[in-house]
Amino acid sequence: MAVAMSSTCPGLYCGKVNDSFEGESCGACPRGERSNIQKICEKCTETPELYDWLYLGFMAMLPLVLHWFFIEWYSGKKSSSALFQHITALLECGVAALVTLLVNDPVGKLSIRSCRVKMLSDWYTMLYNPSPDYVTTLHCTQEAVFPLYTIVLIYYAFCLVFMMLLRPLLVKKIACGLGKSDRFKSIYAALYFFPILTVLQAVGGGLLYYAFPYIILVLSLVTLAVYMSASEIQSFKNLVAKKKRLVVLFSHWLLHAYGIISISRLDKLEQDLPLLALVPGPALFYLLTAKFTEPNRILSEGGNGH
Repeated sequence: MAVAMSSTCPGLYCGKVNDSFEGESCGACPRGERSNIQKICEKCTETPELYDWLYLGFMAMLPLVLHWFFIEWYSGKKSSSALFQHITALLECGVAALVTLLVNDPVGKLSIRSCRVKMLSDWYTMLYNPSPDYVTTLHCTQEAVFPLYTIVLIYYAFCLVFMMLLRPLLVKKIACGLGKSDRFKSIYAALYFFPILTVLQAVGGGLLYYAFPYIILVLSLVTLAVYMSASEIQSFKNLVAKKKRLVVLFSHWLLHAYGIISISRLDKLEQDLPLLALVPGPALFYLLTAKFTEPNRILSEGGNGH
């Protein structure tokens, strides 16, 4: 009864579906709508900001990077089919992204409308269902960040579907250098990491939205250092000895730039663009200092009493 006597809906995310002020109309807004300051549901007509697109790009990159990692891990040097599998994984994720955009509102267009993200709680509306009379809970769970929450899950579903349609046929045809038990291991790995990514988005989507630029920077720095150490790259000559090493380096530089752009959001171009000059910094620092941290040199100097 307390809800019925109130002229506005209680809670952060409850709204009225129409302009009437009857308490019974209070509830969760339909998908694609969000309650405004007057607690009336209104359609989201804004376009995503640059930061929103960067977030979606990050979530779209995760399965692709994992595909490439496991393809490389299980192919090794035994098979020449790794390149074709890499291209197929890129094709799968690219087509999945296009289809996902086409099926989202507005349907049939490579654009989306969105509700503006205002705070972390927008991602977890199920935690803010009010109890106006302290007895009855008014359920107002909705996608207040439409469509940033569900579009990622839809994309992962399409990625999985296209992978199951394309990859097994390709692997069976061209992965002749691998044994029968090794051919499909990269696909089996995807069947594990897709559920993990889905749970990660469902539970931690809001946290990832605010933390992903720093995650990109930290992980790209760590993985680049580990790769260069494992490959025993200690000079520019070692670096350019193989094309694959340059590909890995430039890929990490792109991730560095992606993280810097995500943090700065390019609000002020004249101040933010010069930050991209820092992209080669970590690799240059590693190459210049690697010779001073070589374990054999440290052990030999320690044995000589220096």
